[in-house]
Amino acid sequence: MKTPLTPETMYGELFEAVQLGGVFKDSKIFVDAIPQKPVAEILRDFRESRHHEGFSLVDFVRENFKTQAIVDSAQLPRDLPLEERLHLQWDLLERAPDQQVENSSLIPLPKAYIVPGGRFGEIYYWDSYFTLLGLKVSGKTALMASMVDNFAHLIETVGHIPNGNRSYFISRSQPPFFAKMVELLAEVMQDEKIFLQYLPAMLKEYDFWMAGADQLNTGEAISRVVKFEENIYLNRYYDDLDTPRPESFVEDLELLESAGNTPELLRQIRAACESGWDFSSRWLKDPMELKSIETFDLLPVDLNVLMAEIERIIAKSLAISDRIAEAEAFVQKWANRKKAIQQHFWDDRSGLFLDIHWKTKETVYRPSLAAFFPLWTNVAHESQAERVLEYAEKNFLKPGGLVTSNQYSGQQWDAPNGWAPLQWIGFLAMRNYGNNDLALDLAHRWTQLNEQVFERTGKMMEKYNVEDLSQEAGGGEYPVQDGFGWTNGVFLAMKEWMKKAQKTKLY
Repeated sequence: MKTPLTPETMYGELFEAVQLGGVFKDSKIFVDAIPQKPVAEILRDFRESRHHEGFSLVDFVRENFKTQAIVDSAQLPRDLPLEERLHLQWDLLERAPDQQVENSSLIPLPKAYIVPGGRFGEIYYWDSYFTLLGLKVSGKTALMASMVDNFAHLIETVGHIPNGNRSYFISRSQPPFFAKMVELLAEVMQDEKIFLQYLPAMLKEYDFWMAGADQLNTGEAISRVVKFEENIYLNRYYDDLDTPRPESFVEDLELLESAGNTPELLRQIRAACESGWDFSSRWLKDPMELKSIETFDLLPVDLNVLMAEIERIIAKSLAISDRIAEAEAFVQKWANRKKAIQQHFWDDRSGLFLDIHWKTKETVYRPSLAAFFPLWTNVAHESQAERVLEYAEKNFLKPGGLVTSNQYSGQQWDAPNGWAPLQWIGFLAMRNYGNNDLALDLAHRWTQLNEQVFERTGKMMEKYNVEDLSQEAGGGEYPVQDGFGWTNGVFLAMKEWMKKAQKTKLY
């Protein structure tokens, strides 16, 4: 597959003129736009006409580019029960297999897929795991398989799964949920051969995250991997570039100027985008200053839990294929990482799992819902889980669900916002350690908030204000988005569990 050029490479001085000229309020609109004639011709016309009297850049862009339509879920009837409506909403969010479009930033995918909605007209990596939870409830197994196939295709052709299927996302990935998607698909299809089908892709993705590990001495880092101790390799978020993000070009230039033009800052920003938590006080030395960001100096607990899951699932897949020696090697990697999570990421003073600063090896006291991840995968000891759940019930559980952190930084992955994927991680964490009453309480709070906001707005949102239920969520580089893939998925999955629990008289 020929990887599309990035917009700033294709358009050169036109790109900067458009992004800095305020043609669009959202920098993402232009990088997703499709040129309506050959780029060389557009650039020639721009260079010839830009200095003419009366030249309008807005008109020029309108004449030469087609912008992407925004998904509007309001076109579905509102009088349907919400669950029934969400089963239909997949049709609005579904995209047919892509055709290669000359000079589009879209990386074409060979099979159908679901986009989040709103301004997000492409597939997103970690969003899709939570979308799959809803597709499972809706009985759309074939579409689930198509999406997993698309991710395997990206691994094979790009070398990893980018943040999304856009050329400007290729320098980074997102939280690595692919192996978990494979496991979910195998569960739904009740077929162990699914693990064998995707084993090559899982191994290749693992190599991407671990690239360079064999070159490291203890205490050194390269790209996304750190040699923490002898036989203990841990991972961090990273980005291969240290340039302004094309989709947030103005925002990055403004931040860079305010911080004294340090290119490393842009890699820190991009690394936070790879985390999916873009942005959060979790990554900031000063919770009120984005320019204090230090993402790739930290070893995130959630990323390392996900890496442990990849190691576990690869070990299982290798065992199924009778590659016993290789399976045992991955079992050992899994055991080493689990031990590191239980020991090094655990902060006994707070009773939480926290991120680690890899240079000092100290936990960083910035409590967030990332603390739930070791409970989500049953890595935490019972005594650890008890303390995490006690802390969370006291500090994170709000009227509408779990708040991402208790910092009011103005960043979107902080208070007062709650996000669907973290509700699901917390929900399973509670269930895994026997606290079904708390899990049910959380499910009620979150689904009722979704229902109340839908009743008020006719929309399912990307994120929610879980503290003041009369207010919308805020923060971030763009307005709250409507759709919304992972919210729909988690809502449907929680509702299904609540119904089953009621039928079996668990509650």
